Amino acid sequence: MSEVTSRRVVLQPSGVEVIFAWFQRIISGYCLLFGILYWIRLIGFYPGSLWRFDLMPVHWQVTAVMLAVFFPFAAAGLWMLASWGPVIWFICAAAEIVMYAGFPELFGHRPLIVVSHAGVALLYVVFRLVIYLQKRSPRT
Repeated sequence: MSEVTSRRVVLQPSGVEVIFAWFQRIISGYCLLFGILYWIRLIGFYPGSLWRFDLMPVHWQVTAVMLAVFFPFAAAGLWMLASWGPVIWFICAAAEIVMYAGFPELFGHRPLIVVSHAGVALLYVVFRLVIYLQKRSPRT
């Protein structure tokens, strides 16, 4: 058997890469849900003092509009497994972390959102590290 026929390139993704793809698609669903919730807030579908655009303070108007656009955009990128999807998600997550952890007097204190974004970011880094180490290790 020649060396050319004995060496095959495996093009199938590893198990970790498949799980990572599904992880991104699950996060995509959450991003779409968050985007819809921000759109509900903008159009005033839900009764409440901060649930209509014209009644919101300016700081809520700016962040709600930005996140209403970015979250569905991140959802599309994550679902398609595009390289820009996690970047847009990171912008959304960083904005909400700054909102709820940095300015709780303006936006309220929502530690569950802050912790969930940090947890997703940590899982993302772990997945990327494991995939990197898998590809780096020589296969026999």
